[in-house]
Amino acid sequence: MRIKVRTPSRLHLTLIDLNGEIGRIDGGVGISLNEPYIEISGIESDNYPEVRGEMINLERFRHVSNLLSGFAGKNALINVLSDFQNHVGLGSGTQISLSVGEVYNRLFNLNLSIREIAKIAGRGGTSGIGVAAFEMGGFIVDGGHSVREKSHFLPSSASSARPPPIISRHEFPDWKIVLIIPEMSGFSGKNEISLFEKLCPVPIEDVREISHFILMKLIPSVIEESLEDFGEALWRIQHLGFKKEEINQYGNLIWNALEVIREFTPAAGMSSTGPAIFAITDTDSKSLINECTGYFEENGLRCEVITTVARNRGADIEAI
Repeated sequence: MRIKVRTPSRLHLTLIDLNGEIGRIDGGVGISLNEPYIEISGIESDNYPEVRGEMINLERFRHVSNLLSGFAGKNALINVLSDFQNHVGLGSGTQISLSVGEVYNRLFNLNLSIREIAKIAGRGGTSGIGVAAFEMGGFIVDGGHSVREKSHFLPSSASSARPPPIISRHEFPDWKIVLIIPEMSGFSGKNEISLFEKLCPVPIEDVREISHFILMKLIPSVIEESLEDFGEALWRIQHLGFKKEEINQYGNLIWNALEVIREFTPAAGMSSTGPAIFAITDTDSKSLINECTGYFEENGLRCEVITTVARNRGADIEAI
């Protein structure tokens, strides 16, 4: 039997509470994307866990394959059919982990839930958006972690907490989503941990305003399909709390790029710790792309551009 898995990617719009005053931390808001994606197939191997194919994230695939092989006591040969860039803010690490986990789960009848796979692979310890994107897709809000389970402000890569509960999930409108990914590294590993240690806890006033905008403007704008309201809420949220500081790490480079986008659409943002930025629009995006990529070229940076839409379902998994 061969198991084939195709995952989404995701935009991470913001973390919600990196203060913790009321006993919970983290929380997140995000959108599942149709592209880019991870696609793999896997069969049982008699020898040892093996990964083949052309890929960007070879070490990540190998690491997760070894983890799942150790858990299952059996081995699989993973063939990578499609991969996408790591450390740019689109969540490749979680999608690789869950896709490989599902291959082992289905091949060897492990009867694991997606959340159990995430726990084994060490994903979802801060934000639950990537795990929920794999599970169900759409526009997602998670409720973070109790401080009884997670007492420190850490990124998912350094946290052993379980994936958090999903408190809101809605179909995202059929708006065009343009990803603009400058050729530069985002924050990962020790640099990402240092970012959390330096910036947390954030002011409680920011957390309250972020929560207010999410509850009373961002979520309703998705349900009512109001791009203008969505953009206004998103823009305000990015000027608060940890998200503001994530963008500030790039100086004026990202802020100025977002201002270029906002000449064409109200909905512009940076995903996770970047450097990937995005525009959400219901009109033609050619001029927007030309202006934004031109801006980065003036600053000595080439860009990858991906035009996609939200993915309102989870990963595709089939036995062949």
